[in-house]
Amino acid sequence: MEKINAVITGIGGYVPEYILTNEELSRMVDTSDEWIMTRVGIKERRILNEEGLGSAYLARKACRQLLKKTEVDPQTIDCVICCTTTSDYRFPSNAAIVIGKLGLKNAHGMDVSCACCGFLYTVDMAAAMIQSGRYKKVIVVAAEKMSSITDYTDRQTCVLFGDGAAAVLVEATTEEGVGFQNSFLRTDGLGLPFLHMKAGGSVCPSSHYTVDHRMHYIYQEGRTVFRYAVTSMADDVETVMKQNNLTKDDVDWVIPHEANMRIIEAVTKRLDIPMEKVMVNIEHYGNTSAASIALALWDFEKKLKKGDNVIFTAFGAGFVHGASYIKWGYDGSKTGK
Repeated sequence: MEKINAVITGIGGYVPEYILTNEELSRMVDTSDEWIMTRVGIKERRILNEEGLGSAYLARKACRQLLKKTEVDPQTIDCVICCTTTSDYRFPSNAAIVIGKLGLKNAHGMDVSCACCGFLYTVDMAAAMIQSGRYKKVIVVAAEKMSSITDYTDRQTCVLFGDGAAAVLVEATTEEGVGFQNSFLRTDGLGLPFLHMKAGGSVCPSSHYTVDHRMHYIYQEGRTVFRYAVTSMADDVETVMKQNNLTKDDVDWVIPHEANMRIIEAVTKRLDIPMEKVMVNIEHYGNTSAASIALALWDFEKKLKKGDNVIFTAFGAGFVHGASYIKWGYDGSKTGK
C-alpha cells in the first residue's frame, strides 16, 4: 500500500486596502518613522476599517482566492480549519461562517487558537488528518483583525500589528519527495504574565470597569517576549534540522513568524542562515499574528520551487513555539497571485 502524505497545493490571500503608515501613527502617539523602523522594522500595516467586518471576512476573501487559483471543486473540501485569535464572535466559529458563506456543503470546520503559532500548529494538524487517510482536502486559513485588540494610545504595541489573511489547500499525495516531513512543537505555559489580554475571557468577563480601564487590548512585556522568541525559534529550527539530517546549506527557505525585524535577524544570525534565504514581509504588513507565515507564503509564492526544503518557525503567547519542515510540492512561478 502506498504511503499517504500531505502536501500544500495552493495559496490564497487577502489584505485590506487601507494602509496605516508610520507617519499617521506619529500623529496618534509619541513616535516616529525612525523610532519604529529602528526597533521593529515596520513601515506600514493594513487595517480593516470597514464597520461590521471582522476576521471571518478576511478569511473568506483568502479562501475564495485559493479556490479560484487552484480550480478545486468547492464540494470536495472535507474540512476548513481557521486559526485566529480575533474571531468574529465567541461563538460560532469563524470556520462555520466561512463554510456557510462559501457554500462548502461537504465540509466541517473548527477554529484553532494558538496565537502567533496558529498557522504553524494548524498546518501540522491538517497534515496529520490527511496522513490518516480519512481526509483528502483540508483548507487551513489564518485570519487576524489585530487592529480590533490594539490600543492606539500605547506606543509600544500599536506600531506592531496589522490585519490580513491567507489560506492554503492541503491535499493527499503518494508522490515521493514532496510534502510534510515533520514538526517540533512545544507549549511551555510560562508566558501568561508577559503576553495576554487582561479581560474578555471567563476569568475576567467584560464589564464597564474592564472597558473603562482599557483591559481589552494586547498587553506585552516586550523585552521578555523578545528573549524567549529568539531562543525558542532558533532552537526549534535547529532541532528540526537535526531530526532530518539537514545542514544550513540544505535549507532553501526559512519562513518565520513576522513579529519583529530584530527578532527575525537575531534568529537567523544564531542559525547562521543568510537573510537571502528568509522570507520577510513585515515592513509592509506588520505583525499579523497567526496569519504572518501564511501571508509570507502568499507574497513569495513565485519564488518557491518543487522540492525546496522549507522550514516554518513561530513563537506566540502561552508561550507556544515550534518549527516544521516541508518539501515544497509545486513551482510557484507557474501560478498567478
